[in-house]
Amino acid sequence: MDLAYLVTPLLTWLTVGPIKFLINSAKARKWAFNLVGNGGFPSNHSAVVSSMATLIALREGIGHPAFGVAVTLCFIVVIDANSLRQHVGKQAAAINRIAKEDGGHTSLRERMGHTVVEIIGGLATGIAIGHLVYALFGRG
Repeated sequence: MDLAYLVTPLLTWLTVGPIKFLINSAKARKWAFNLVGNGGFPSNHSAVVSSMATLIALREGIGHPAFGVAVTLCFIVVIDANSLRQHVGKQAAAINRIAKEDGGHTSLRERMGHTVVEIIGGLATGIAIGHLVYALFGRG
């Protein structure tokens, strides 16, 4: 049984999470447990989809239909991370400002999307992990 396609996204997610936590903690100069989640460097989602696209490209070739699907999914995730989720974060910030007087308002999370640099970091990390899994598991 070939586990590379299961191991790749799990390994990527488990690698990028601690990297993001440590970078956020270094920036905040304290343990950044409150910054765990969406947003930050590198992008988890971009890393996961790019690691799969990389593994498919290396194992099946860029002419394989699965690679086309993986790249399409990668574009959707990147566009979503950069534009839609950033807009959601801006709307949350506006709602938080407006509702500040309301004592019962639970503050909405404002940091949702990713900057281009965070996405590029996620893509680079994912590509590197895709290559690592290919080196470890080979063609399957």
